[in-house]
Amino acid sequence: MSTEQASLPFRSSNALDSRVFSHPLSPLTASEITNAVQFVQSLYPASTTLQYKGVTLQEPKKAELVPYLNAEHNGTKKPSIERRAFVSYYIRNTDKFHEAVVNLTQQRVENNVRLGQGIHGSAHAEEILLVEKIALEDEGVQAEIAKLKLPKDTAVISDPWIYGSDGVNDERRMYQCFLYMRDPGNPSNLDSNHYAFPLTISPVVDTVTLKVIRIDMLPTGSDHSLKEPQPFRIPPPNEYSPEHQDLRRDLKPLSVVQPEGASFKVTEVGETGRILQWQKWFFRVGFNQREGMVLYDVRYEDRNVFYRMALSDMVIPYADPRHPFHKKVAFDLGDTGAGAMANNLKLGCDCLGSIYYLGAMLNNEKGEPWPLENVVCIHEQDAGIGWKHTNYRTGTAAIVRSRELVVQSIITVANYEYVMAFIFNQAGEVKYEMRATGIVSTQPTDVEVPWGTIVHPGVLAAHHQHIFSLRIDPAIDGHMNRLVYEEALPMPRSDFNPHGVGYSVVQTLVEESSGLDINIDRNRTFNIQNTSVRNPINGKPVGYRIQAPPFQKLLADADSFHHKRAEFADHNIYVTRYHDGELYAGGKYTNQSRGGDGVRSWANRKENVTDTDLVLFVQFGLQHITRVEDFPVMPCEIIQVVFKPVNFFDKNPALDVPPSSQEINQSTLLSSEQHHQPSVEAKVGEMGEVCCSSKL
Repeated sequence: MSTEQASLPFRSSNALDSRVFSHPLSPLTASEITNAVQFVQSLYPASTTLQYKGVTLQEPKKAELVPYLNAEHNGTKKPSIERRAFVSYYIRNTDKFHEAVVNLTQQRVENNVRLGQGIHGSAHAEEILLVEKIALEDEGVQAEIAKLKLPKDTAVISDPWIYGSDGVNDERRMYQCFLYMRDPGNPSNLDSNHYAFPLTISPVVDTVTLKVIRIDMLPTGSDHSLKEPQPFRIPPPNEYSPEHQDLRRDLKPLSVVQPEGASFKVTEVGETGRILQWQKWFFRVGFNQREGMVLYDVRYEDRNVFYRMALSDMVIPYADPRHPFHKKVAFDLGDTGAGAMANNLKLGCDCLGSIYYLGAMLNNEKGEPWPLENVVCIHEQDAGIGWKHTNYRTGTAAIVRSRELVVQSIITVANYEYVMAFIFNQAGEVKYEMRATGIVSTQPTDVEVPWGTIVHPGVLAAHHQHIFSLRIDPAIDGHMNRLVYEEALPMPRSDFNPHGVGYSVVQTLVEESSGLDINIDRNRTFNIQNTSVRNPINGKPVGYRIQAPPFQKLLADADSFHHKRAEFADHNIYVTRYHDGELYAGGKYTNQSRGGDGVRSWANRKENVTDTDLVLFVQFGLQHITRVEDFPVMPCEIIQVVFKPVNFFDKNPALDVPPSSQEINQSTLLSSEQHHQPSVEAKVGEMGEVCCSSKL
């Protein structure tokens, strides 16, 4: 990977006196970011300007961190762990992309490497805005826009997309810009839905020269044919904002009120560390530029459950096979970053009830600390009935409502929103929920085509897939775990099973790293187990089950660049042996990538994953066949992955949750009808006789 190695002198710094000694898992502080950038900058002449893509925590090696965490929980002396920063950057206005590791404890640069040709850094907010400006100010682009004969004062908008990969003159880092316009009938409305007005002009911007190097025309028919821009037939607007709607008037308020406050506790550790405790759960919350939320050291009643949990990657490939849409595929985490795109969440809107917000500290392209407010919201929610049983003979009901803890972040990726949440409940379960909403990406069309749907006059929303990869580093009562899959299989008809109705559950051990799939017809589910710890009731290994919804795998063929790059998108589950630094299912750098350094490549090592330190990548997704109802803004599509204890407890762990009662919940009765179920019981008399009686 490396082509140049810079000299690494020990350098003193004025920042030495302001070092902040944080927990090994706490995100970098503002002073640590500044300190790391100073050291990297010191490797170059003062006249050299650097463009910083990421300055983030270099997580300690697991072999160092596990003893530290165990000592922390046991109250014994903790070993010393050095703090490091990982820095990725360009020499500005060049293609010279580097990564460096700065030892903040020793105050020196440990490593600084120029990466090879074809390895590109992520997009950044400031760069995206600059590319928009370059595209719209280009004389050639303006000349093409003039051919559309748009009304005076019409505002044209540019949406820069990562260029993508097809192997055709795509070595340099570029953006493919798609142009739209705001409603010309209301040009002052800055929130106008410009996706209702896609244009046929698509400039390509080079990030080194910062110039438009090509102007593509978009096909609008049913084939690859192109035509010059023509006078634009303006459709009516299609707005999503509330002020443009005739709002319903029959919706009564529904308030979430917690008169005694929330049941969770947030402990601040230094400037950026956060510990969250709720209903026997304990974990740390981290946040970084690429993954956004990261959970560490997840425990239940001080029992290890998960070492690390985070969304690792996502890919959104589009169905249109024509140039330039054939390259239209988004790796939003690797291309831009969930942390960098996180919303500033608002009370009463994004989260309801008693809310605790977490901020984050990232960096801008100058390497300066960039504080983000309210990027994570923490709250509780009622999740309906947790468990219930009614003794119909007596009419006595035992009922417990389920309370959930939600740790949520929302990102905006140009047109799309993703609502991402870790959800914990009182029965020892953890869910990861993804909600997809926002606005479908649109393009101009003259005809209906089979790879998309016309959602507005002259506006096509191409079909596309959303495939996500959730990285789970399990620690089920320890770090030596295994993966098995269970299948429910019918028994053959025999003397033992004469009616052909019997079935049994069969377990299969996964012995080596590989990609695996769900099989609904066999009810195939995957369990993480620790065979060294046994359930006291049945003697089976303690474990957690992965319940992931089935989805259609990547449709691009195996020789396509989409398939080569999205290494995670062809299986429901990937299991690999743990290696430090292998965090991202699609590879470390996805911008115009070629593949070969993601989870498929790791799994192909065929390493032993039995009773060892293993890692799971759980894929889930949706096939978005677009519809008119998805425009001008789409209702949430909801997907959940659930991690459920299997023989981990000796009984239902939610038995001790206080019962639901009207005294606490204070519901309001709107009808007076009540139902009583009849029953019959038998009593044994003194002489052993049995007498039945009916109860109504």
